[in-house]
Amino acid sequence: MTRRDWQWVEKWFRDAELDQRLGPLDGEWLEHVLSDREGVQLVVETVSGTPVALVGCAWDPAGSEHGITDFAVCPWTRRTGIGQRALKSALGWHGHPPTTRWVAFVDPDNHAAQAFFSATGWHPDGLDDGMYRFSVEPGCG
Repeated sequence: MTRRDWQWVEKWFRDAELDQRLGPLDGEWLEHVLSDREGVQLVVETVSGTPVALVGCAWDPAGSEHGITDFAVCPWTRRTGIGQRALKSALGWHGHPPTTRWVAFVDPDNHAAQAFFSATGWHPDGLDDGMYRFSVEPGCG
């Protein structure tokens, strides 16, 4: 993600569902993302360059478990299957340090996200600090 992406990111987060689940976003969040060196916010685009997903990744220095910190799909393409392709693309990005596992945490009331991770091959690991934990090995899911 770069500073120029902020315009469309801010527009996406005007969507009530996205804002409720992952927002609100502000300038402080943007500055953190742009300066973070222990992870990355990946912009997944169509072949024509249109953003379709924003995927936050936190890298484990030991390489045992990298995490998905946030996963936002363009609101007007939600539930079209683009999310599955976007997540696979983000996990397959060659800029990630090596890892043995990816994890994601989902709010207990976010049934759509729970169904999404289950449908894409992520293993439900139960509750962890009040959130549902999902995991997958690289190359799976």
